[in-house]
Amino acid sequence: MILTLEWTNEGVRFIDQTKLPLEETYVLATSYQQVAEIIVTMVVRGAPAIGVSAAMGVALGAKETKAATTEEFAPEFVQICALLAGTRPTAVNLFWAIDRMKVLFARLQAEGADLATVKKAFVDESLAMYDEDIAACKAMGAYGAELMPDEGGVLTHCNAGALATCGYGTALGVIRGAVERGKKVHVFADETRPFLQGARLTAWELMADGIDTTVLCDNMAASLMRAGRIQAVVVGADRIAANGDVANKIGTYGVAVLAREHGIPFYVAAPWSTIDRATLTGDGIPIEERAAVEVTHHGGKQLTPHGVGICNPAFDVTPAKYVTAIITEKGVLRAPYEQSLEAMSPTA
Repeated sequence: MILTLEWTNEGVRFIDQTKLPLEETYVLATSYQQVAEIIVTMVVRGAPAIGVSAAMGVALGAKETKAATTEEFAPEFVQICALLAGTRPTAVNLFWAIDRMKVLFARLQAEGADLATVKKAFVDESLAMYDEDIAACKAMGAYGAELMPDEGGVLTHCNAGALATCGYGTALGVIRGAVERGKKVHVFADETRPFLQGARLTAWELMADGIDTTVLCDNMAASLMRAGRIQAVVVGADRIAANGDVANKIGTYGVAVLAREHGIPFYVAAPWSTIDRATLTGDGIPIEERAAVEVTHHGGKQLTPHGVGICNPAFDVTPAKYVTAIITEKGVLRAPYEQSLEAMSPTA
């Protein structure tokens, strides 16, 4: 299994996703500030992986503190959480993981735990999140595999695979689950401009698993759908609103509209922690605007005229009406999503 991130005695070790697919190298973060920078620069990316990375960043900050007591560490803890929370605004797993560490710290403070106990508890909690994420992905894979065609093309957008999680993947976990059950699917991976997560990352990890994969330019999906070469679409998510609206990598909305027009099911695979019921609709989801250089340059070469305006939102929102089903580790949700979420919530 691809080790997207790993807690070690020296620090948190990340595969450098900016160097893939041609160079497999690793980066070691020895401070929470370095973890934050790794998240911002997309050395690590994908909502579930970002969440666990942030939790490990908190644990690393506690490990490296010069404070002698829990009371002395408390203001520093607030600072650590604030820096990590400010790295990327759209992926709700980031805030879910940090809030989980805040709840843990508050409980330990109330119990009068010493700092050594707090440090160990932070490491244990982040490792628990890591294990939970892999288990959730495999459960999603099992549920989602049943929805995939027995044979045919499956389109995906961006990278919602092992590289976006702690292992196995969400959307690619569904594809892996289908292949493991003997289904003969061929994956069409949108290149996903401008950061090329599909071309670089999805293709790399699916080829490593021996899964048939073809990379498409983002503007090719419609023609393949019309030709009958795509039987299903499955993508991941960075945040899902209470009404089922889905924020995912920019370009997802267009794929969903095309799928509806061509009568193709459009599935979203995401862990329960990606569902943000406090955000009522997709209109309330903050959309990250990334640096213009991701559009103006590629491989160090400038592609656009000097001074031209650049629009580079990292995500878009797909309205719930285009989503055939949402696949979670707890089961498959269908519209109306407010009701299906409420029905499944007691098992949360």
